[in-house]
Amino acid sequence: MFPLNTSRLNLTQITEQEWPFFLRLQQDPIVMRYVSDERREAEVRQIFNARLVRWETHSPHWLCLVMRDKQTGTPIGFTGFIRSDSDMAEVGFILDPIFHGQGYGYESLHAVCQFAFEKCAIRKLTATVTVGNIGSRKVLEKAGFQLEGVLRENYFLAGTWQDDWILGLLRSEFL
Repeated sequence: MFPLNTSRLNLTQITEQEWPFFLRLQQDPIVMRYVSDERREAEVRQIFNARLVRWETHSPHWLCLVMRDKQTGTPIGFTGFIRSDSDMAEVGFILDPIFHGQGYGYESLHAVCQFAFEKCAIRKLTATVTVGNIGSRKVLEKAGFQLEGVLRENYFLAGTWQDDWILGLLRSEFL
């Protein structure tokens, strides 16, 4: 089942060895600007441990894949999805800022979508993006996701209520 491969990336389930990289990204203010307020290491560790659990096609917890450059093995970021229903899932991704704008987000997302639709019987993928996160929205739209709506004052971040964009992609639209 894994790794998933693209022209430049290997996507594999996270292991304990990814902990330092995961922690660094989760504590990077650029990466987390639209995701979360500052998290203590213990909180990040709980999130990481929940993603270490063995994942199978119908697992209800996050499939968390580390993106690595095929040539160098350099970690680039994390991507994956979590089922919200038997045939629906929400995607997510974070990348090291040094790799922003190089197409890795789209490349990894496309592979995740293909896997979800073809191997996991997912009918619809969704994404929740804090309004203002233009980079993530562009990646999702390039992969075929469409804006389905705005959830007003949906998420408390940086001391204020934030609106969220909800985007969706149907299997029939992907294929």
